[in-house]
Order: sequence, then structure tokens, then C-alpha cells
Amino acid sequence: MRNVQKVLIHVLMFGLAAVTAAPLIWMVSASLMPPGGASSFPIRLIPEVFTLEHYEVLFTRLNLGKYFLNSTLLALSITFISLLINSMAGYAFAKFRFPGRDPLFRSLLTALVIPAQVTMLPLFLMLNKMGLINTYWGVLIPGMASIFGIFLIRQYALSIPDSLIEAARMDGASDFRIYWKIILPLCRPILVTLGIFTFMGTWNDFLWPLIVMTDDSMYTLPVALANLSGEHVQDTELMMAGSVLTILPVILVFMVVQRYYIQGIMMGSVKG
Repeated sequence: MRNVQKVLIHVLMFGLAAVTAAPLIWMVSASLMPPGGASSFPIRLIPEVFTLEHYEVLFTRLNLGKYFLNSTLLALSITFISLLINSMAGYAFAKFRFPGRDPLFRSLLTALVIPAQVTMLPLFLMLNKMGLINTYWGVLIPGMASIFGIFLIRQYALSIPDSLIEAARMDGASDFRIYWKIILPLCRPILVTLGIFTFMGTWNDFLWPLIVMTDDSMYTLPVALANLSGEHVQDTELMMAGSVLTILPVILVFMVVQRYYIQGIMMGSVKG
């Protein structure tokens, strides 16, 4: 009976995986089809003729490489800076004693229920007064820290024994050295997890870069593809090639660090 249940579970999981992967497989396949191939009936999952002409058009005639570079630099910069700031704040909320710590942390958690769209107008007005509209700083500054990131690292840092920190202080280590040499290495799994979330969120973000940037040359990849879809709405294969380029970096990043990501999720569920 157990063997039958295992087989049924595996069949069900395989079916769900196939349903989930089917659109992605067709997207990659359509991007390799000649013009009009994706619109043929019946639908082909495998191209009769493979071609890379759509990728060539994206990088030569449509200059997609510039937008790809813009997204890469912004996503990496925001991910690195946010991990640094969030880890410092999370560590401080977890291990430092200061007046108003708990009320301040509860206030931050309360702000999580506010939709991001509600804060976009006041944030835009603030950045406009600072002269940061139509600059990369206008996209980078709001992503430097997040309440979710502070909460995530704070909860993980609570599991680090206080005795370890006290022993380092007795040996003469400064607070920054404790943070850099002890806290960061111990928090590596959760930092990787948060880094993936931050990178994916920044890479896929469409609305905020669209609001802040008015110069076409500064567009990120999602915004540039949205503009291209209006001009090339009939070019299904070209749009599928652009979509592949959009999701490929995220998939590659996850494949490289998935071991740490799963470790962070599992340890967080055990210690949470």
C-alpha cells in the first residue's frame, strides 16, 4: 500500500511539474522558431527549423544588450547594498539592547501591511525634490533596505548564541568585527535566501523603474521589453526570445546558489 501511495505521489508531482514547465519549454522553443512558426496550427513544441535570428535582432537592431546591462548593474548593486544594510539592522534588532528597540521593530512590522503602491507617490515626490528622478539612484535608494529583509535576518540572528558574541567581546573584538567575522558567516544561508529574493524582485521590477526613469537609454530589461511588445506585438517569436533573456539570469542564479537557499529555508523553519 505504501509503495502504491509513493507511486501516486510521484506521478502527481511529475504531472504538476510538467504543467508548470510546459509554458517555459514552449517559450524557449518558440524563441528558436523562424518567423510565424509559433502561430502555426497545430502548435509545435519542437521547432522544425532552429534559428537564432530573433536573439540576433534583439542584440543588434533593438540594442537589448544595453538594457540587459542596466538591469544587471541595478540588480547586483541593490542586492549587495541591501544585504549589507539589512544584515546590520537585523543583527542590531536581535542582539543589541537600546531604548525603544521593541516598539520600533513592531512599528516596522506594522508597515508591512501597507501596499507598496500606496507609498510610490510620496516616495516619488521625495526623490523629485532631491533631484533623483531619471537617475539610477532613484531606483537604487528605495531598494537599499526592506522591512522584510530586516525581519528575516533578525529572526535568524536570534538563534545565534549570545555566549558566542560575549566570548568574542571578552577577547577584545569590536562590534563591527563580531558582525563581520562571526555574524555574517553564520547567517550565510539566510543571506543567500534574501539575496535571491532581492535579486529576483529587482530584476523583475517593472512599475517603479517605469515611474522613475524617463530616458529610454536608462530603461531596465522588463520596461524595454514592454515597449518593444507594443511595436512588435505580432512578432511572437521575437517577444519569446526577449522573455527567455529576462528569466535566464534568475534561473542561473538560483541554480548556482540553490543549496544555500534550501539550507536557509530549512534552518529557518526549524529555528523559527
